[in-house]
Amino acid sequence: MAEPLLAVSGLRAGYGDVQVLWGVDFAVHPGEIACLVGSNGAGKTTLLRALSGLLPPSEGSIRFAGGELAGASPERVLGAGIAHVPEGRRLFAAMSVRDNLLMGAYLRRDGAAALARDLERIYEVFPILAERRAQDAGTLSGGEQQMCAVARGLMSAPRLLLIDELSLGLAPAVVDQLSDALRALNREGLTLLVVEQDVATALELARDCHVMDSGRITRSAPSEALRNDPAIREAYLGVI
Repeated sequence: MAEPLLAVSGLRAGYGDVQVLWGVDFAVHPGEIACLVGSNGAGKTTLLRALSGLLPPSEGSIRFAGGELAGASPERVLGAGIAHVPEGRRLFAAMSVRDNLLMGAYLRRDGAAALARDLERIYEVFPILAERRAQDAGTLSGGEQQMCAVARGLMSAPRLLLIDELSLGLAPAVVDQLSDALRALNREGLTLLVVEQDVATALELARDCHVMDSGRITRSAPSEALRNDPAIREAYLGVI
């Protein structure tokens, strides 16, 4: 197997006196879709915030493409090739869909032609965004807003896309549409780490899965192995 694109070791982080992450260790390899699952409060969102530079870790290492990013600013993390689609989408509601997408490219310096090409590719992947390009993002449906948030992350031309709660509040048909789009982007070479509370959706989408509990990674395995694990099925899939 190739060297990891992302390798996290001994990562600790929290908020003030409240420690949330307790020595997190896991890796994501180039060209894969990996998922991070766990119950509410397990530390999944905190981990993504630490990976993207929004929350400085107190200890540990975040190696990305051979470089160290622990404690780096969000701008440096984004410039290195990691984009973060946050829980709740965080769109600029009064700005158009097109302007929201272009905000994702604010650090790029590869010229207008490259941005125009990538924008058109986004519209191919998410045709509804092409139809809504002049519409204020705040007027989109929940599923359309999630597509716009993912697409905004893609406009930074990342090597690794972090997505926090892909399916939250969305209809199953919309989740299927988003999953199909992510698989297509993955086939083009994009690496993804998806946080997902719906474990069935996560195991269907990802090749490898990391289970998080109480601020620690407690299990890392291929999705198929976890799907057939009686303990995982009872704890997360409602099957005994």
